[in-house]
Amino acid sequence: MKHCPSSLRFVRYPLVVVLLSFAQQLFALEAKYNMTSGVTDISGQVYNLHMIIFYICCAIAAIVFGLMFWSILHHRKSKGAAPAQFHGSLKIEIIWTAIPVLILIAMAIPASKTLIAMEDTSEADLTVLITGSQWKWHYKYLEYPIEFYSLLATPREAINNQAEKTDLYLRDVDKPLVLPTGKKIRFLVTADDVIHSWWVPAFAVKKDANPGFINETWTKVDKPGIYRGQCAELCGKDHAFMPIVVDVRSPEDFDQWVAQELERQAQEKAAELARGNLTMDELMSLGQKTYETHCAACHQISGEGLPGVIPALKGSIMATTDIPAHIQIVVNGKAGTAMQAFAKQLTNSELAAVITYERNAWGNNTGELVQAADIAAVKAGE
Repeated sequence: MKHCPSSLRFVRYPLVVVLLSFAQQLFALEAKYNMTSGVTDISGQVYNLHMIIFYICCAIAAIVFGLMFWSILHHRKSKGAAPAQFHGSLKIEIIWTAIPVLILIAMAIPASKTLIAMEDTSEADLTVLITGSQWKWHYKYLEYPIEFYSLLATPREAINNQAEKTDLYLRDVDKPLVLPTGKKIRFLVTADDVIHSWWVPAFAVKKDANPGFINETWTKVDKPGIYRGQCAELCGKDHAFMPIVVDVRSPEDFDQWVAQELERQAQEKAAELARGNLTMDELMSLGQKTYETHCAACHQISGEGLPGVIPALKGSIMATTDIPAHIQIVVNGKAGTAMQAFAKQLTNSELAAVITYERNAWGNNTGELVQAADIAAVKAGE
């Protein structure tokens, strides 16, 4: 074997060959199977901490298993080894207690520094209130009069396998959260129904949204781009339909977006005030679109609901007779149930349209129209 090529020298040690091959594949595929370093300082610290702990664990495993296999090999019975007889050793007990304690201290110091940094939300440049709802996210900028709901953008037809699925299937939203680069962003995270969890892996941010509580976290992103996440707490049947999209822009582009958003909201309010009564066709068209986006997840496209869980709208007494009760429950929701209040989620025209749609779709055919003025009267308490 001494004249064999160097590449074949390890054939004498098949275990070494296997370990070297595994190590080579591990590092080659690190980006695929390992956690990523993210795009923030904190995510980099988390990644470095992860790798430090990983290497410590690897070193411990190599030493422990190395000693174990060496002992098995060199002190086996076939070599005539006789086991030593002893009962207790204070020195050994102190050593094998002290070494793990020192290892834990060495691991705890960088871990504590990282955890403390992750919880430091002081001196933030911008604060965003994040509220989880079944099954959408609501964002409110505390420094600006801007707030909106972020909804799943995947069409219901694609979810029901009636249309082609794209690369962003269940991962895109209609309105992403927009943030500036180079600014410390403080997040206040809560929920208005059940427990959710706001998670963006690239930021190393994952914070539970608990009803009645406000949790804090923060991020600072230096690289513009689109970053995606997901609700990470099982929150009901549409838990998988709560994606998170964060659009990080330069400070100049962010300021431009703020100005455009404020102008858009002003235009929408003006258009809402100027809009007169809509025709049945207009209400049904807008109502169907609104229903499929906001209501079909629970009440189903067919309006038949989920027997025993979600009441049906098709043929229901409320949707065919009691208009005031119908408006009240859509606008204000119903406490203790999954029925949310849509007063802040939809415009008066959208609310009027979706109620009109529910009263005239699926064979209900009441012929009754609800207008934006009716919704405004209910909101005003008239």
